[in-house]
Amino acid sequence: MEKPAPAYEGRPLPRPRDEVVDQGLGFDVATLLDRRRALRFLGLGAAGAVLTACSGGSSGTTTTSSSASASGEIPDETAGPYPGDGSNGPDVLEQSGVVRGDIRSSFGTGSATAEGVPMTLDLVVADLAKGGSPFAGVAVYVWHCDRAGRYSLYSPGIENENYLRGVQLADADGRVRFTSIFPACYDGRWPHIHFEVYPDQAGITDATQAIATSQVALPQNVCEAVYAQSGYEQSTANLAKVSLSNDNVFGDDSGALQLATVTGDVTSGYQVTLDVGVDTTTKPSGGAPPAGGQPPSR
Repeated sequence: MEKPAPAYEGRPLPRPRDEVVDQGLGFDVATLLDRRRALRFLGLGAAGAVLTACSGGSSGTTTTSSSASASGEIPDETAGPYPGDGSNGPDVLEQSGVVRGDIRSSFGTGSATAEGVPMTLDLVVADLAKGGSPFAGVAVYVWHCDRAGRYSLYSPGIENENYLRGVQLADADGRVRFTSIFPACYDGRWPHIHFEVYPDQAGITDATQAIATSQVALPQNVCEAVYAQSGYEQSTANLAKVSLSNDNVFGDDSGALQLATVTGDVTSGYQVTLDVGVDTTTKPSGGAPPAGGQPPSR
């Protein structure tokens, strides 16, 4: 009887004489994506989505890395109607003080501080044009709504505030880190965080220089825990009316490459992490605002 071809998780090995860990990047990426889909089906969310083919399937352990390890190019998405990058009114990126790690308080002429469940955001940027190496030195601009669903610079009453907006430069590992608060869920949108990637700090004064514009999706179980806290009351009702699969940004693939890994709790705060693959050989297509999903005016 002919011996069956070597396989892993039901898929033939492209290099049958080699170990599972030596099957190539394409095989590893397909394995990671298959596991992510399975985890979502089982309701495990992003908590186990960092599984890698390098485990050989024997231990089922979760691995993390201090360097960029994005498995694919981050999808280009809308910057939304409240970017604050000069493309739609206000431009916080031209203000002194925007390069900062703690974005909870306004700077310059602003004086307000956003309240809410503590959150630390780590984005680990990989340069896919150079084999996925860490994209050191890129400038990453992050912004999101407060716990009432309002955006500084735009929403009534906080037009003169610029909290929950800031820029960090990626370190040698391609990592940027922001200290913030967990954002609300406003009517019509899945809970999310916006970001733009620029080639360097000098490029942030021109929104057309962004090499990637995308959004971070937040896991449902974490959102439900946060929205049970004081100050987030409206978010619970809004979350019940939307899903990752029908969101007007993440709905095409349920945020396959945008769903963050999150650890922590409502008392000590949450650590939100996402690997961001940027390919400078492709033309950025994000930036235009979507229809619907407007944050509350008050």
